[in-house]
Amino acid sequence: MTARPPAGPPQVVLVGPPGAGKTTVGRVLAARLGLEYRDTDADIETTAGKPIPEIFIDEGEPHFRGLEREAVRAALTGHGGVLSLGGGAVMDEGTRARLTGLPVVFLDVGLHDAVRRVGLDAPRPLLAVNPRQKWRELMDARRPLYTEVARAVVSTDDRTPEDVADAVLDALQLKDA
Repeated sequence: MTARPPAGPPQVVLVGPPGAGKTTVGRVLAARLGLEYRDTDADIETTAGKPIPEIFIDEGEPHFRGLEREAVRAALTGHGGVLSLGGGAVMDEGTRARLTGLPVVFLDVGLHDAVRRVGLDAPRPLLAVNPRQKWRELMDARRPLYTEVARAVVSTDDRTPEDVADAVLDALQLKDA
């Protein structure tokens, strides 16, 4: 029988754009800290019973954002491990308010590394047309919000997931945890 993860708040919350490495780094952090890992995008797909791109196509972005708000709310109160939020979660004012005081780390990534990691041809609905330009536009809108909610900013450019995890642990002073 698997033990249930402790109830929230999470020990680490990762935010950032597509290609920043939230999922990969989150799993490394969870393993190092002996905690459960959770991704709100995966929660949304489980709840909806379909992938996020299909939610966008079938029900539209407003419906997806509603599912996202609920997934984030539930995870912030019911998951005491490492949590990754979808790239657009910080666009919601209520979500930003819920992140206040939590150990949030903005995993920052440049366009070059984001392209290399996800190719920007992956099924990402908001990047479907002219992905490089859309990614830049998303970052222009989201960077101030990522920074607003973050206790620390860690660049993932030219770093391994293990190096990024080390930097996150250092930034949150969890290195010796």
